[in-house]
Amino acid sequence: MSEANNMINLLIVDDHQMVREGLRSMLDVDGINIVGEADSGHTALEKIRLLKPDVVLMDIRMPDMDGLTALAKINEEQLATRVVMVTTYRNTAYLLQALAKGAAGFILKDIPQQDLIATVRSIAAGAAQVDHLFLESVLRDLDDQEKNQDIAEEITDPLTPREMDVLRLLVEGLSNSAIAEALVLSPFTVKGYVRTVFQKLGVSDRTQAAVKSIRLGLVK
Repeated sequence: MSEANNMINLLIVDDHQMVREGLRSMLDVDGINIVGEADSGHTALEKIRLLKPDVVLMDIRMPDMDGLTALAKINEEQLATRVVMVTTYRNTAYLLQALAKGAAGFILKDIPQQDLIATVRSIAAGAAQVDHLFLESVLRDLDDQEKNQDIAEEITDPLTPREMDVLRLLVEGLSNSAIAEALVLSPFTVKGYVRTVFQKLGVSDRTQAAVKSIRLGLVK
């Protein structure tokens, strides 16, 4: 945090200009100085090295390096900035990956203005912040899975290499059509792989698949 009047220097990272403008408008308050914007993880890294912001608000899904990859690089380089992941998606895997890669916070884009301002100030002061309603739902999901004896903690039928490819992209939050494009497969084929992955993991949806695969160490 800047010594001058305890000013918080902030960088906004999102590939949509309207989102950046919205965040800038919401955070146009005393004590917060928006030092710059970036539209990709790659550009964000360059600006963090140059501008040395106290806090970065970073979108997850972006072209030219997504936010989670940029987050990992920020921590690898030990850059002195605290990163808050900002996303539209209530995705358990995103939350788990963000926290594992060193995010200081995780919030949703529909956060009220006052909560957003409070989050930035709290993060700059050294606290951690996760959207409490989303976190509560994640913890309930994890607790339910722990109590569900029908979900085995080990996989008796190992996933094939192609099924693992599908699982990794599924955990990253990609849709079936996006997975199909990435793996050069038809959406129908990917749908079949996803169904098989669910069966082998003993789960019924994408969130359960993400949580269980991370818990078992299948996907980092």
